[in-house]
Amino acid sequence: MLAWVLYDIKNDRARTKAAKACLLAGLYRVQFSCFLGTLTPNQKDTLTLQLEALIDEQVDKVYLFPMNKSELQQTVLLGQAFDKALVSDEIQALFF
Repeated sequence: MLAWVLYDIKNDRARTKAAKACLLAGLYRVQFSCFLGTLTPNQKDTLTLQLEALIDEQVDKVYLFPMNKSELQQTVLLGQAFDKALVSDEIQALFF
C-alpha cells in the first residue's frame, strides 16, 4: 500500500523519533514532516503504534493517508515539490 505520513509534533525529540520511525519503515522524506512510501499492513500497524506512543494526543497531529498508484499519479506537484534525490526510483516513476 502506498501511504503518505504527515505530522505536526510539538516536542523536538518526539518529532525526531517520528522521522526516524518513518525512515526505518522504508518511507521517503518528501518534506520535513511529510513522508511517502510503500508499507505492508504489518509495517503500517507497527508504524502507527510507534507514532502513537511518541505523540501528545492533546496537541500533536499525525495523519496516515493510504493512496493507490492511480491517485498518486494524479497528484499535482508545483514549484520544487520535493527533493527527487531523496525519493526512490519506484516513487519517482509513479509521479513522472
